[in-house]
Amino acid sequence: MKQRRAAARPLVCAALLLLLAACAGRGGERGTAHGSGPATPPLPEAGSGWTPKPGWSARRFMVAAAHPLAADAGVTMLQAGGSALDAAIAVQMVLALVEPQSSGIGGGAFLMHSDGAEVQAWDGRETAPAAVGERLFLAPDGQPLPYNEAVFGGRAVATPGVLKMLEAAHRRHGRLPWAHLFEPAVALAESGFPLGPRLHGQLLADPHLRQDAIARRYFYRADGSPHPVGHRLRNPALAAVLRAVARQGSDALYRGPLAADMVTRVRQHAVPGTLSEADLAAYAPRQREPICTDWQVVYRVCGFPPPSSGHLALMQILGLLERLPAPAPALQAGVPGPDWLHAYTEAARLAYADRALYVADPDFVAAPGGDWKRLLDSAYLRQRAALIGTRSLKVAPPGQPPGTSRSAHAAMPEQPEHGTSHISVVDGEGRAVAMTSTIEAAFGARVMADGGSGLPGGYLLNNQLTDFSAAPVDSAGRPIANRLQPGKRPRSSMSPTLVFDRRDGRLLMTLGSPGGPAIIHFVAKTLLGTLQWGLDAQRAVDQPNFGSFNGPTLLEAGRFPPATIEALRGRGHSVAEIELTSGLQVIQRTPGGWFGAADPRREGVVRGD
Repeated sequence: MKQRRAAARPLVCAALLLLLAACAGRGGERGTAHGSGPATPPLPEAGSGWTPKPGWSARRFMVAAAHPLAADAGVTMLQAGGSALDAAIAVQMVLALVEPQSSGIGGGAFLMHSDGAEVQAWDGRETAPAAVGERLFLAPDGQPLPYNEAVFGGRAVATPGVLKMLEAAHRRHGRLPWAHLFEPAVALAESGFPLGPRLHGQLLADPHLRQDAIARRYFYRADGSPHPVGHRLRNPALAAVLRAVARQGSDALYRGPLAADMVTRVRQHAVPGTLSEADLAAYAPRQREPICTDWQVVYRVCGFPPPSSGHLALMQILGLLERLPAPAPALQAGVPGPDWLHAYTEAARLAYADRALYVADPDFVAAPGGDWKRLLDSAYLRQRAALIGTRSLKVAPPGQPPGTSRSAHAAMPEQPEHGTSHISVVDGEGRAVAMTSTIEAAFGARVMADGGSGLPGGYLLNNQLTDFSAAPVDSAGRPIANRLQPGKRPRSSMSPTLVFDRRDGRLLMTLGSPGGPAIIHFVAKTLLGTLQWGLDAQRAVDQPNFGSFNGPTLLEAGRFPPATIEALRGRGHSVAEIELTSGLQVIQRTPGGWFGAADPRREGVVRGD
């Protein structure tokens, strides 16, 4: 595999652990009550410095993942004749070990798959337990709990879905035996892996994880400090769980002793939850109809439907930009200029306003006008684009797509979304995967399960119930579409994306990112950079991050010139410079094969042949 030289880049955030802790702490202070819409949003992901990435080339197949050991596992499967789906499963199991703060078997995922003829969307999103009530995250006075209180403990744990979904997809698209896909993760869990700087920094900064006895025993030393960078972490408890799943299938986790242990950890926590063995046994993944949208005449962009808001918001933003006069040039001195940023962030405000009002689990909330694509209707986007003027809207109103009456729902206030990891894979026979997986916040609910083995280690459980609106209704009593209800899947921003050439159907890109609600902006930036600005995938990923959640205009700290910030403020923008820590993993077709990019803001790499 060849590497492309990259020009040296200055660090935008020193990779010092004390600074990381300080940054993470400030992010927490920015947050206000859970669901109250902070003036300056908390960081979607804690920063951990900048490591320049070269970009990688390969001829036959490629794996892009958030950790080198995980990418290696995926390549091993492809070399053994496995499919893109086989590789993605092996990658995810290793990530559960080496990047436990972001994803794992205690969480959920959205997976986009192409076999060259059909595009499929596989939903492994977590579901709310049957016994939850919609006021779960309200204090006695009726106000939403502070996010840092709501996120912690068994109360926030939803029924995990990633293993069930991967197993169902493997039945259709797997080439290698299910058990074989777990071998790299089991071997690494038994022999151990060196603790990396990013995980160490997040362990150092997190105030809650030490309170969990299993997690404290695994991640920390006797004095309460995390194991140092380079310490070999062995996780025999996770190895035992993965061996059981490899032998028995996903039912090993969803029924029997492992399920009983998970439920015990949730229900006997100091902040107990309602997850039951019946919830686990009843969980079923969904295969949904992907949404494929034409863009820039020659591209077809395929993404995930609700309960993800990712594709709809992404393509609303890009569609609105198409209907505006093009500010020229978009890039000034190598980064987006103020005129273009004004247009983009205004489009984002409009898209996020619709997202807040309309998008939720489609099994509980009807699409506007009976079809989610109404939000992408050309005439509707022209109508919405006409709202964009020379001054910032600051906070945009939601629209009324064609075929809809006034919504009976209230808009959901913006609230924190956090962790996740993204995997992109292409195999030698033209199959491709884009999968984004999550346990929500860093370290999820800070509840670790060991399968009842008593061995060191285990796996972390999600806090996905905090992705529902903390308040079920607004002050007028109107229900919020994304309110908490039994069996419901929370709205997500995860945006696994596949891009095709409309003319011949060839796959052009597979991409996605972690980053909470900013995922939509990270993916949009990459699509614009590669397919509109003519950058290769690595240079597009390297571009500074930006966006808005229908509040302040967000710019990646230290990446934009002061003149740009002042120009935006002159147009009425409230500008916040924060660490927008993306984790993009991108694979792009080239004349000779594939070119891969990994985000310099994280530890990801690309491997291939």
